[in-house]
Amino acid sequence: MNPMHLELLNPETLGPAKGYSNGVLVRGDCDLLFVAGQVAWDSAQKIVSPAFASQFEQALKNVAAVIHASGGETAHIVRMTIYVTDKAEYVAALREVGAAYRAVIGRHYPAMALVQVAALLEPGAKVEIEATAALPRRA
Repeated sequence: MNPMHLELLNPETLGPAKGYSNGVLVRGDCDLLFVAGQVAWDSAQKIVSPAFASQFEQALKNVAAVIHASGGETAHIVRMTIYVTDKAEYVAALREVGAAYRAVIGRHYPAMALVQVAALLEPGAKVEIEATAALPRRA
């Protein structure tokens, strides 16, 4: 069995990537985990706060919980899509969002996209995060 290797791809022609990678190449044997969109629910499925940064952090924690349940780590995330209902609110909370990201995920920056949407399904949700992780196969 070949060990898994993640290669972050950031071609110079695209300029420096800040807080994300332009591509992630997965080499070797691995299992792919697709994490459904996670909102800022607690265990009672209640939105934790109306504050954007708090919702962002809880949604990330929920993504991490799914990955940990599979036996993986957040460093195995290869792609993340962040849906927000208000881009201006996201930008205004960037300092807190960055701190929350580093607290939950660390300094691992997978390929990412941020998309503004008209609304999310869960009332009161301001952010939803989905992810894909490449997990090393267990022997």
